[in-house]
Amino acid sequence: MRVFPSLCCGHATAYHAASMTAQPVPRPPKLRQKAQLMSASEIERTLVRLAHEIVEKNNGVEDLALVGIRRRGVPLAERLGKLIARIEDKPVPVGSLDITLYRDDLSTINHKPVVQQKELEFSATGKHVVLVDDVLYTGRTTRAAMDALFVHGRPRRVQLCVLIDRGHRELPIEATYVGRMVQTTDNEIIEVKLKEVDDAEKVLLVERED
Repeated sequence: MRVFPSLCCGHATAYHAASMTAQPVPRPPKLRQKAQLMSASEIERTLVRLAHEIVEKNNGVEDLALVGIRRRGVPLAERLGKLIARIEDKPVPVGSLDITLYRDDLSTINHKPVVQQKELEFSATGKHVVLVDDVLYTGRTTRAAMDALFVHGRPRRVQLCVLIDRGHRELPIEATYVGRMVQTTDNEIIEVKLKEVDDAEKVLLVERED
């Protein structure tokens, strides 16, 4: 009878113990929709307001740049860039930062954001940079994006624009421009759906089911 060395004696015992103690892969949480917070038209109106606020606070678009945080911050930044260009009749550079993240608002806690790609189409040095994201929660996404941004130069100023601020901050980070404040519990989740990413346009409040 043939005996595989890796499974004999102590190896077999270790293999058996390892197999017995292996942890199952966690299942994604079951979600239940509680409410629709914003429709497509409400998202559009909110972005128009935010675009005007950005122009006003920065006294125009001189040295202004928008940087979207992937995934849904990128189409939001692109939309804001088009709106601001129409307001000021002048183009605004729009870039993106690719950050892979076990999202705080979509998964379990205690995962760190990781910058996967540090490509920006322009230098950030001397610019008034507006970071754009869909949801502000713990602040860890923004912190990672700021670290990535400074690889591309030293901005004159960095501001944050979010569609939804849901509170529960872990880091001292606040948004300069907020589409809507939504008070949530730790068991609730904000789902932003955009046509460029999800083929849908709405903001939902959902809840984890035990």
